[in-house]
Amino acid sequence: MIELKKLANGFEYIEITNQLAYAKIALQGGHIFHFARHNEEPVLWLSDTSDFEIGKAIRGGVPICWPSFGMNNPDLPQHGFARVRMWKLINSNESDANTTQITLILNDTKESLGMWNYKFELELKITISDSLTMELTTTNLDEKPFKLTQALHTYFQISDISNISIQGLSGKPYLDALTNKICKQNGAITFEQEVDCVYQEVNNEILLVDKNRTITIQNEGSSSCVVWNPWIEKCSRMSGMRDDAYKEFVCIESVNAYDDFKILLPHAKHTLKANIS
Repeated sequence: MIELKKLANGFEYIEITNQLAYAKIALQGGHIFHFARHNEEPVLWLSDTSDFEIGKAIRGGVPICWPSFGMNNPDLPQHGFARVRMWKLINSNESDANTTQITLILNDTKESLGMWNYKFELELKITISDSLTMELTTTNLDEKPFKLTQALHTYFQISDISNISIQGLSGKPYLDALTNKICKQNGAITFEQEVDCVYQEVNNEILLVDKNRTITIQNEGSSSCVVWNPWIEKCSRMSGMRDDAYKEFVCIESVNAYDDFKILLPHAKHTLKANIS
């Protein structure tokens, strides 16, 4: 079942229920803010103090950072503008009782062209089943090439930050964004302090191992990923988040970032895909 719903303040979202799972997707930002298989804990973390207001980014779920990740483009807001723009639902399909798919689209506007002077089409295809699949396709509709960095900035709900490890990145080079140094990962990733690392040469599945479950992340159209947790001090300064919220989530982000940026020629396409199971 696919239902379009609206909060009292006019904030619109899509609610999806099928035999296997339940999800919620905001039209603002094409933002998935809830995904859970029935009778299981949510896969995605959502801040209980996050804003659901028009023009404000949601804290948690899967924000879409586009067409710039971080502060790569000084002419754009941090993480670009797609996460606070209104997307259009252009297609929905319930192929069987276990699988629901929707397609959202975002196009250039006079306002976007004022910030980033390129014509584009951005399509997000979301499949809800026993796994969550996101396919973000950028099409350059302009007559000049553009540089693209982007992310599916996924917040994963965890039992506690002290209980988890991330596997599948051992031996991979990474940029430590806190020190601006290039390092190489040795073994599994665990957390005892703030972590903000951009991994490169990522070519296999990533495992988030928690006390009671393991989540698998598989990416296509990307050879990089970001692992992030703000820890104590930064968490206390962040908006839309309790001071101790860092214990409840970790971000493993499917990205095209750092050396993995893309140059899209006129009328070319690129798809960033993530499957979470």
